[in-house]
Parts: sequence; structure tokens; C-alpha cells
Amino acid sequence: MIDLEDITYVRLGTRDLAEAERYATGILGLQVGRREAGAVYFRSDNREHTLCYFEGDPTDHTVAFEVATQSALDKACAALEEAGHIVTLGSADDMERRRVKGLASLYDPNGNKVELVVRPEVSGWRYFPSRDAGITGFSHVGLCSSNPARDEVFWTNIFNARVSDYIGNSPLLRIDEVHHKIALFPTQRKGIQHINHQVASIDDIMRSWYFLQERQIRIQFGPGRHPTSGAMFLYFEGPDGMVYEYSTGVSHITDEENHRPRQFPAVPEGFCMWGAKPDIAEFK
Repeated sequence: MIDLEDITYVRLGTRDLAEAERYATGILGLQVGRREAGAVYFRSDNREHTLCYFEGDPTDHTVAFEVATQSALDKACAALEEAGHIVTLGSADDMERRRVKGLASLYDPNGNKVELVVRPEVSGWRYFPSRDAGITGFSHVGLCSSNPARDEVFWTNIFNARVSDYIGNSPLLRIDEVHHKIALFPTQRKGIQHINHQVASIDDIMRSWYFLQERQIRIQFGPGRHPTSGAMFLYFEGPDGMVYEYSTGVSHITDEENHRPRQFPAVPEGFCMWGAKPDIAEFK
């Protein structure tokens, strides 16, 4: 069993890096940490970066997770290779660009790229947003899955993920007390399905709802409240078709021994207890 400590960052290719930077700062509300070698790195909390847009294929997505030590990474690589997965160690240049002390990459059974990292940098300077969206940090991703049951086995048998709840065939997976850090949604494509940032309160969600509408950003779901995690949410469209989400009030699961995943239907009320209906292909 490979213990994932936390979700660390996402990397997204884009054909228009300038537009992606404009969106990430002016719309999403992230802070530019640095620019280098055809890439821009953004902060959303005390970490050196949690999002990187780079010049490249817009379908080229990566999600990274932290492991505790270099020894843990070495053991993880051995376990993955024993299970039949191809693991590639990162070069010194790769680690420098990501600001980590250890790096390995692999693909999940759906072909989604995953990186395991050791000691990702945090910043000595507090996060200072480019707009007051109320962001408190990068929290979770939805991943594309052509077979959620198969991919659930990958994340729960090889890694320490546990199912918190199901929506239809989609498992919501936790790696710590937070209700979920990974969600698997059925689709025939690869990559990241959505990216979540936590915000401080429902007031931040509602302010952004008006803010996004005024700037003609397509609202894809919400405002609403998930019956699974209890989080209040807002989903909206980003560059290259990426779906972004703000949410607040996500539940924590502290009683591991007695928690049992609940089954919600894959219909609008399974996603929202207020009545919002999604305009997101994987949620329909």
C-alpha cells in the first residue's frame, strides 16, 4: 500500500499561454509564482505552486501527489513496477521545474498521468491573490475514467485511497480526512475532468457567481450543495474546456472504522440537494 500524503499540483498544456495566465489571474484569482521555459506557475495557498500551465497539447494533463520521504518514493516505485506499471524517474531538470526533491511518473489504467513527489516546496511568503475570490487552497481533482470500477481498484488497492461515497458508478475517494481528493467520472477521454479550489465561505461562491456572469464566463453547475460531501459549490468553464470548481464546507471523515460509503443516484439530485442541474457531460 502506497500512502499518498496530499494532492500537490496539476499541470495543464495550452496552445495560448498568455490567455491561460490572464484567466488564472483575472478570473480564477490565483497568484503568479514564477514564469520560466514556456510555463507559468500559480499559487493558491502556501505552496510554491499548485497549478502550472505550459505551452503544449491542451489534452496533456498531470496530477501530482506527495509521498512522505525518498524512501517511501523508492518503495512506491518498486510496488508499482511489481504490479505491472511502468514508472519513470524524473530528471534533475524535471525536479527543478516542479520544485520537488524526488519525482516519479506513471499512468493510471485510464491513461491519466500521475506524478509522485517528495518534499514539494512551500513559500515563505503568504499567498496573495490576484483578485479576492476567497480561495483558501487547491483541494481535489475529478479524473476521467472509462471504467470507474477498474480505476477504483487501482487507487484503493495500490494506493491508500478509500471510498467516501458513490454517485452512480463514480467513487469519491479520500486520502486523508477530507471527504475526497480524487473523484472518478465515466467518460471515454483521458485527463483531468475538473479542478477544485476551496473558498472561505458561501459568500465567496455567490460573489464569484455574479463576477463570472458579468464577465460572460459560462457557469456549468450551481450554485448548489453536494449531498455527498455537504460542500456548497460553483462550477465554471476555463481555458481549453477545463472545468473549474469553487467549493466550501466540505465534510471530513474522522471515524474510519465505522464509515460506510453511501450510494447516490447519477441524476441531478445525486449531485445537488438544492436543485441545480449540471451542464457538464460527465455529470449527466
